[in-house]
Amino acid sequence: MNHSLFHKCDQFVLDRCQKHGPFLMRLAIFVVYVWFGLLKVLGMTPADELVDALLTRTFPFVPEASFLIFLGIVEIFIGTLFFFPKFTRMAVLLLVIHMITTLLPLMLLPELTWAGFLQPTLVGQYILKNIVILALAMSVGMTCKPIGESK
Repeated sequence: MNHSLFHKCDQFVLDRCQKHGPFLMRLAIFVVYVWFGLLKVLGMTPADELVDALLTRTFPFVPEASFLIFLGIVEIFIGTLFFFPKFTRMAVLLLVIHMITTLLPLMLLPELTWAGFLQPTLVGQYILKNIVILALAMSVGMTCKPIGESK
């Protein structure tokens, strides 16, 4: 391939990533959070057994149905915040707190999340993919200017 053509293609890809990447990152988080949140609110989530097992282990006095609706609303709220750049800091902070709680089953419910050493079950894989969402949120957070810095 012509050296100049390679650089032009490379620059084209980089320009598109820089131009559209931040919006697409926000959109991806919005879609996943709002979609999964709506499933919880509507009582259609496949995660209800996992949430029930975690609640039983941590807060057995909290009714699962009420908690699932609350959790769904929180997820919808977090996803929606990502659509508004001025709320990025709050969105990232809430997402990080949420992610900490979503990773708890890996430690508290090993019978559901691990088939063997470093061998996650399907539920474990579902949870581990949250590392990617966390990294994506941190990338969105990097688009913020430091507080007090002019735009």
